[in-house]
Amino acid sequence: MQKLGVHEKLELHELLTFKTTCITKTQTMLPLVSDSNLKNILQQDISGGTQDIQQLRNLLV
Repeated sequence: MQKLGVHEKLELHELLTFKTTCITKTQTMLPLVSDSNLKNILQQDISGGTQDIQQLRNLLV
């Protein structure tokens, strides 16, 4: 695997922070949603975001 430059690590860290913030917001809003279709969309977003975070973490390790 190639080594990442400092600026690339910084950008990955910024993406990781952004995705974490998005998931936190979605999880916070999920109990307030009454529409089942919207709730499913939010749950899919949480699931996909969690996978994205894991991939970003793997790149940073």
